[in-house]
Amino acid sequence: MTLFDWSALALKILFVLGISFGMVPQLVWFERRGAAWMQARVGPNRVGIFGLMQPLADVIKLLSKESFIPAAASRFYYQLAPAISAIAPVAAMAAIPFGSFLIIGEHKVPLQIAQLDMGILAVLAFAGLEVYPIMLAGWASNNKYSMLGALRGSSQMVSYEIALGLALVSMLLIYGTLDLNTMVSYQDQSLLGFLPRWGVFLNPLACLIFLIAIFAETNRLPFDLPEGESELVAGYHLEYGAGKFALFFFAEYVAMMMASALYITIFFGGYALIPGTGWILNLFSTMLSPDMFQNLLALAQVASFIFKVGCMMFFFVWVRWTLPRFRYDQLMHLGWKLLFPIALVNLMAVALIIAWIGV
Repeated sequence: MTLFDWSALALKILFVLGISFGMVPQLVWFERRGAAWMQARVGPNRVGIFGLMQPLADVIKLLSKESFIPAAASRFYYQLAPAISAIAPVAAMAAIPFGSFLIIGEHKVPLQIAQLDMGILAVLAFAGLEVYPIMLAGWASNNKYSMLGALRGSSQMVSYEIALGLALVSMLLIYGTLDLNTMVSYQDQSLLGFLPRWGVFLNPLACLIFLIAIFAETNRLPFDLPEGESELVAGYHLEYGAGKFALFFFAEYVAMMMASALYITIFFGGYALIPGTGWILNLFSTMLSPDMFQNLLALAQVASFIFKVGCMMFFFVWVRWTLPRFRYDQLMHLGWKLLFPIALVNLMAVALIIAWIGV
């Protein structure tokens, strides 16, 4: 790799980290304001204009508090758990493309940190690590409520990963590739002349199953049983405070962003332009050189991708303050007796259809 390649890689890493770190406080603010709006309350409005500086005040408070380790805890694993929880979703973001490519001089710069032919497997590998910090935190805390939360969380995530995996395999049969960029290119076409060829239109059942599964995988309502305050006080991170709790809190929102980005890439065209906006860019095609037009297109793709992920994050907030929490037996019943068989039948149906039409 040349110096230019290393510099481009560093800038892409900084961009992804900047988006991840910068969006978390704003998402926290939006979730609290959204909750207040949906429940006819006020929400944070004291620190800064419209309370926008409240997340910053919360971060300063958490980082300035005393960081303690319970006397009966297993010190190494107790401190390892929050680190893994924060690193895993950020690492998974490296394989998700957020645009096509830029042309800088004679260099072509893909808008993806890690260009992998099997990018989807890399994302799933890092996302699968999220079960380990939950197990480690619950066990290493040496607290019965933490342990119960860890048992709930690990069994929940393992259960819903099966339905998620089957829904994903059905989409891989349609796309015929493990490369996320190729999936986006496949969806950047029209279907029946007026619909975008997005995964949601090609396989709506897999889209629904995958959506439910990522809610369970990220421990969000109505699947936040590992953190049920009415039963487990705070669940697997009960014994964590200060900066360590901030890492868990940060990891939850980054995991939401990562899951949203993967969901958008597979089912909603990824960084492909929002339908109806391409004609605006075509107005500039005659005024710009091909290289400049490609750069403009790439920036528009990044904006489209961020907008789609933002809409998905709003949906996360909307669901949280709309649906009640499931009981644990209802959670496992849904995962094993409904989603799993439906996902399996859907996979078989997709395989038979593809074999029949000879794709």
